[in-house]
Amino acid sequence: MTVVAQGSGGQGGGAALDQVFGMSAAAGVISLGLLYLAFLHRTRRITWLGRLADFAGSKANLPGWAALPLVMFVSTILTAFLGFIWDVSLHIGKGRDEGPLANPAHYFILVGLFFLFIAGALAMILPLDEKPGRAAIKLTRTWYVPTGGVLIAGAGLYALIGFPLDDIWHRIFGQDVTLWGPTHLMLIGGAGLSLVGVILLEHEGRIAMGSDADGPDPRWHKSPVVTWLLRSSAFGGLVIGLSVFQIEFDFGVEQFQLIFQPMLIAGAGAFALVAARLMVGPGAALFAVAFAAVVREITALLVGPVFGQPHNVFALYLGAAIVVELIALTPLVRRRLLFGAVAGLGVGTIGIWGESLWVDAVYIFPWTSSMWADTLLMTVPVGITTGLCAGLFAQALSGDGLPRAAFRRSIVLAMILALAGTTANGLMFDVPTDATATVRLTDAPSVDGYRMVTADVTIDPPDLVSDDPEWLAILAWQGAGDTLRGLVVDKLEQTGPGTYRSTKPVPVDGTWKTVLRIHDGRLLTAAPVFMAADPGIGAPEVSADAEFTRDLVSEITLLQRERNFDHPSWLFGAASLVVLVCTLALVWALAWGTVRISEVTPRNSLRNARTAKTPSRT
Repeated sequence: MTVVAQGSGGQGGGAALDQVFGMSAAAGVISLGLLYLAFLHRTRRITWLGRLADFAGSKANLPGWAALPLVMFVSTILTAFLGFIWDVSLHIGKGRDEGPLANPAHYFILVGLFFLFIAGALAMILPLDEKPGRAAIKLTRTWYVPTGGVLIAGAGLYALIGFPLDDIWHRIFGQDVTLWGPTHLMLIGGAGLSLVGVILLEHEGRIAMGSDADGPDPRWHKSPVVTWLLRSSAFGGLVIGLSVFQIEFDFGVEQFQLIFQPMLIAGAGAFALVAARLMVGPGAALFAVAFAAVVREITALLVGPVFGQPHNVFALYLGAAIVVELIALTPLVRRRLLFGAVAGLGVGTIGIWGESLWVDAVYIFPWTSSMWADTLLMTVPVGITTGLCAGLFAQALSGDGLPRAAFRRSIVLAMILALAGTTANGLMFDVPTDATATVRLTDAPSVDGYRMVTADVTIDPPDLVSDDPEWLAILAWQGAGDTLRGLVVDKLEQTGPGTYRSTKPVPVDGTWKTVLRIHDGRLLTAAPVFMAADPGIGAPEVSADAEFTRDLVSEITLLQRERNFDHPSWLFGAASLVVLVCTLALVWALAWGTVRISEVTPRNSLRNARTAKTPSRT
């Protein structure tokens, strides 16, 4: 599944150079325009920007330098998210673009990410003759900028850098047709993690307002209920932002082990929902998942029925939210780190079990009973460590002080190691040797003008697949069609030892790529049923004969058919390492910003001042 900035339609490499130059020129013009706007505002040649910020601040009960960027951020991140889901669905249903500017969804993503960066930059531009909060960063002798604004701009810039790097990546390695391509993760990771910067900017703004920020006010926009709704919605946005890594599962074209899905849900749910409950209050976790579900459903309806692309479902997180809210009824809620660890454990166990009921109901591939042991080995460490980090995040901004630097660094490091270890475990898979699939096709009535078939499949050896595989299915995608919409997934039913049959017809014509897929534990393998010829990458057609026997091979060679493996083995690892270092730098920046803002949170700053005045004991 290709994300954004993909290669030209007939080739498997990077985008056409004229489109690359066009996008670069547009980026340059926008950047120069932003710099010019900053110059006009800071030299007081314009006043409308300041007045607009003051108006937004009066409505949100925040300083203008926080309120206006937050309003802009909400609209831009929703635009980018709609474009992202639309783009993924387009690539699932139709395959490669003719270029990055030939895909309408790319415009939504580009605009959204540009304005995400601009929202952060605006928070830096707006303050005049003032220090925007006690955590402000000094740029020049008279220019201070809010830490949250710097972090939002940094996350947006990180995502935008993914565009040119994505093109370079495809020129070297071809089209890695998966959401989890390293440069794709930069694009979605920068946007998703920017929500942490938003929460920090809002917190900075409330600190700057002093006691007025939380005081009673008869106006609706300053009422405690509205404040609670707005802050809970921010954590709903964080749920969505941390869920973008699961989108392949939402469409039913996951290319990695199924145990990744509960692990990703546990990590996103434990961090976002524990932080929401601790920082906003009772009911915030439940409201956050409701907000996320409404946004996801609206997006799914727009992309599916309205735009006519493949339909997607989404994780609900309701089980995780209920667990967090119930544990918060105990005295543990007063001990944030311990609460985070216990709630994270609850999310990684009971919460994931609750989520499995939703997955069974709406997803193409439910979680099998045979995968639960491995699932818990993934979800428990991730749930505990991300919950701990959420507790640390909440404590940092609560005014109750932070633990020692070595201790809090150990918590963050433990989370990173848990995520890295479980990811490495999930990426491991086995490909059988000397295993084949014999397929007998029976023609069915055509749909959208395409040849449709049902299949009877015999796997050799017959005991290769257990009675409870994660999936044994035929995937047909990237073929378009008014009715089929470019995606058909048929879960085969077992008829005997090593024998299976279709439950519905699949297309084997036109530009479709139709593949028999098997996932059973660590076994991840596939065989082509029909693959359209692709002159752009020099790939011949794999015909759908009435009966054939084909080797079971690594899935990646079929699902990522356009990927180029003709490069030194170390080059891919080195390039991936560069992206990993950049991602860790962004995580470090968010942690640094949290600590910086924590130090000026009222009770923390008072405690620090008292400590500084206390003579040291020898």
